[in-house]
Formats: sequence, C-alpha cells, structure tokens
Amino acid sequence: MAAAEAAEVSSSLKTDPVLVPDTAKTAAAATAANASATAAAAGVAAAARSGSEARVSKAALATKLLSLSGVFAVHKPKGPTSAELLNRLKEKLLAEAGMPSPEWTKRKKQTLKIGHGGTLDSAARGVLVVGIGRGTKMLTSMLSGSKRYIAIGELGKATDTLDSTGKVTEEKPYDKITQEDIEGILQKFTGNIMQVPPLYSALKKDGQRLSTLMKRGEVVEAKPARPVTVYNLSLQKFQPPFFTLDVECGGGFYIRSLVSDIGKELSSCANVLELTRTKQGPFTLEEHALPEDKWTIDDIAQSLEHCSSLLPAELALKKSKPEEPNEHVLSCEYITLNETKGEDDVIKTV
Repeated sequence: MAAAEAAEVSSSLKTDPVLVPDTAKTAAAATAANASATAAAAGVAAAARSGSEARVSKAALATKLLSLSGVFAVHKPKGPTSAELLNRLKEKLLAEAGMPSPEWTKRKKQTLKIGHGGTLDSAARGVLVVGIGRGTKMLTSMLSGSKRYIAIGELGKATDTLDSTGKVTEEKPYDKITQEDIEGILQKFTGNIMQVPPLYSALKKDGQRLSTLMKRGEVVEAKPARPVTVYNLSLQKFQPPFFTLDVECGGGFYIRSLVSDIGKELSSCANVLELTRTKQGPFTLEEHALPEDKWTIDDIAQSLEHCSSLLPAELALKKSKPEEPNEHVLSCEYITLNETKGEDDVIKTV
C-alpha cells in the first residue's frame, strides 16, 4: 500500500506540480538547506584543517631553513649579477617557508644568513659558491681558492669593459695570427705573474666601486699591477677571430684582463666574448651547481650534506651554542667582506 502511494505521489510530481502540498515543499526545502549547511560546515572544517596543516608545514619549513648551515653551489646564468642572483635565491627560500610571518615575529631573533664567495660578471655564467647559516664564515677560503674557467676571446676588438658588453674602443687586424702564435705566448701568462685589474670591476676608490665611477663618466685611474697565480692555461680551440682558453687560476685573477693582455701580446687586441666558470674549489658546474628549479629547502639540505664531504677537514663546521631567546623580527641584513687582495669576488651576506 505504501509503495502504491509513493508511486502515486511520484506520478503527481511529474504530471502536475500544483498538486504537491505546501508542507511537502517546506520539508524538501528544509532537507536541502540542512544538506547544504552540512556540506558548508564540512567544507569549513576541511579548510580549517587544511589551513592548520599548511601553517604547521610552513613552520616546519621555516625551522628547517634557519637550521641550514654549510656551503653549496648554484648555477648562475648570464644576465643577473651575482648579488641579484643571491637575492633571488633568498626570496625563493623565504617564500617557500612563509617567512617572515606573524608567528615568527614573536620568537627569538631569527637571521637568515646567506652569501656568495666569488663574484661572476653579469655576462658570465657558471658555478657560484653559496654559504648559508654558519657556512658564510667559510666563504673567505673560497675567494683565495682555485677557480677554473672556459673563456672565448675575440681578436681584433678592444672594449672599455674588456668584454662584449662594453663599447668598442679599438680595432686592429688579426688575420696573420696563427694557433702557434697564441700557444707560444701562453707561457708568459702562466705561474706567478703581475696583472693590472680592469677599470670596470668591484675594486673600490674612496669607498665606491670603480665600475660605478666609470658608469658615471668620472675619470678613473687604473689600479697598479698586483701578483696573481695561473696554475694552468691552454688553448682549446682557434677559429679566427675566436679562441677558446681553459684557465685555472687563484683568487684575485681577472679573465678579462688575461684575454686583453693576450691580444696586446699578439700585436692586436681582444675582448671576452663568453665566460663560464666550470669549477670553484671542489665544486664543479656539472656535478654540484644547483639549477634554479632546485632552489628549494629540501634540495639545498641534500646538497649541503653531499658537499660537506668535499671540503677540507679544517673547514668543517663546528656546532655553535644555541642563541638566547630574544624577541625580534626576522632580519635580513647585508654584510660585505672584502678580500685583502681587493678581488672582484665579494662576499655578500643577506
């Protein structure tokens, strides 16, 4: 009987909606409203759980980020300066950890220290060594350590910056220069030699970079020649006007000055067309330099663990005492440490 009545009501709903009692409409509306409210409540609860989990996850990432210490390497592309790349790295890490955030302002002083140990020109690419946490104290040793470069020089043109980004200041013939000519003079630039650094550099005069003064159009005198070391220097390829050098050198050495000096020695002139740092200290471009898509807290933590075995024992990080509680906003500060040689390589700590 009940089934027959249900069928009759169903039939009535399909053929004549006017026959549906008002009480049935009210009940149906109430049921729908309750279902909607229940779904909404469930959604709010799920969102709350999700938000809470996200906050916990961000807090864990922030803690992990601030605990990172050591030295690793990143791959610097052509275009940005080393300082700009370091800022990009810092911003990606802070964004991933959700820092700075309100909850962190109530905790003890938190300072993210991150810096690089060897400037690469904006037009250059390759290995950029980075220190994080207490690893920033190890960067000075990176400045004086050996570096390896692949440089492509262009004969017949001199520029004010000694590379392809500058204005051409001189042009000379190069058609009579042979591969044997270049190979024959490389010995003069190997070992302990004297080198005049370029005017466009991070070397300073009265507290300002020479490159900054040059860009302003101010008259700048060249710095005196200084002692530098070239461990190995070889010609890899010669296809006039281009020649490719493989250079292993110590701190304070300028590849741009080397290429320019080679051009002069050949009774011509030359500038750097392409420059790639393939190695710095134990870090190589192929094995250790993290590309930008690997600039994550977890990837850097893994890299730090792997790279710690590459460093000399005397550079091993010692455990530091925990900091005393001190309420302070997360700070990001700039500290600049200049190498005693006045190298273009400047440690930036953020």
